[in-house]
Amino acid sequence: MEFPPELYYTKEHEWSRLEGDTVTIGITDYAQSELGDVVFVELPETGAKFNHGDVFGTIEAVKAVSDMYSPVSGEVIEINTALEETPELVNQSPYEEGWMIKMKLSDKAVIDSLLSAEAYQKMIEGE
Repeated sequence: MEFPPELYYTKEHEWSRLEGDTVTIGITDYAQSELGDVVFVELPETGAKFNHGDVFGTIEAVKAVSDMYSPVSGEVIEINTALEETPELVNQSPYEEGWMIKMKLSDKAVIDSLLSAEAYQKMIEGE
């Protein structure tokens, strides 16, 4: 199980990579392993706005369908269109090729409320 230390995590198993005022968002290695084989990902349109905690899409796997929650507030500036044809990228490369959306951050303070890699790892080990 991977927990890249430069990422921020949520209790709902999303990760965020902050680069300036842009945040790349996906689901964690732990989440994809719990879901099993991902068969479909529903993502929002570019330009959609979400607040911290809003549902921004769904992910369908062999075992279950799950909502994905925005770890930050902002506007979607890019979606990973590769997931339309190859949703299994989420299983193969959750932190690189399998990212979901990129958002222009509207409030950087929200980042401080997210979990560090160490805190996230401790949380899932307690599940």
